[in-house]
Amino acid sequence: MRFYVSTAFLDTREAVEIARAADDLGYDGMAVPDHVVNLETLQTPYPYTGDGKRRWEAFTDWPDPWVMIGAVALVTTRLRFVTTVYLPAMRDPYSAAKAIGTAAVLAGGRLELGIGVGWCREEFELLGQRFERRGKRTDEMLELMKALWSPSWTEFAGEFYTTPRLEMEPSPPPIPIYVGGLSDIALRRAARHDGWIGDLITTDKALERVAELRRLRAENGLGMDGFEVITPLTDAFTPEHYDRAQTGGITGIITMPWMFYTGPDASLTDKIDGMRRFRKDLALD
Repeated sequence: MRFYVSTAFLDTREAVEIARAADDLGYDGMAVPDHVVNLETLQTPYPYTGDGKRRWEAFTDWPDPWVMIGAVALVTTRLRFVTTVYLPAMRDPYSAAKAIGTAAVLAGGRLELGIGVGWCREEFELLGQRFERRGKRTDEMLELMKALWSPSWTEFAGEFYTTPRLEMEPSPPPIPIYVGGLSDIALRRAARHDGWIGDLITTDKALERVAELRRLRAENGLGMDGFEVITPLTDAFTPEHYDRAQTGGITGIITMPWMFYTGPDASLTDKIDGMRRFRKDLALD
């Protein structure tokens, strides 16, 4: 099982040192979330809490994921980077493909693209993108971006985007695509790609999603070999908990190790110490 250290709500100035420590301590990856802005007032409810309220306070850091990954890739040697999750349909496909591809080159093939379709209508509209049919646009964008990342001339004619003959360099190494979300349509989309990213969820609920993904993959004539299932788990704390998750088909855990020891107000020193203690307590070394 792989363990990814989440940078959600982290002070951006700590990211480089957290990445260095994760690389040195043997963590497998770093999970980087995405929002462009945080609007003060929203009509759209946040879909991942019972009351529709956001999990973060105003003025929480939301650094650009590709600037972040480009920076920390250059101070690490083995750590992988996954976005949790990036919203392609909130951007134009060419700018998105350029940023993602550049980060993948700088990371030397250690980039895993986690995508979602988005939930915040107001953020989409502020960025000049339609909220409606964002799922269909996401599917087409992924197809187009894969073409743009190929080291050849590209032409593309879709429902939403038409591309004249062009090329985009640098061409990145292969970029696996994981789809985030808990809905049935998110699972169906994930089953067509390389993996699934969950939100905060219990182990039982996560294993139910794994069983559904296994069924959907089989319908598409695909197995689970090489298919990644990455999620935070709200009820996993011991080696036995993680063994059960791995046996059930979960391949990666997103975690903030310091939360088990110091909590949300941990200093940078506390965070790194928590990362070290977590690996020792789980006998990962």
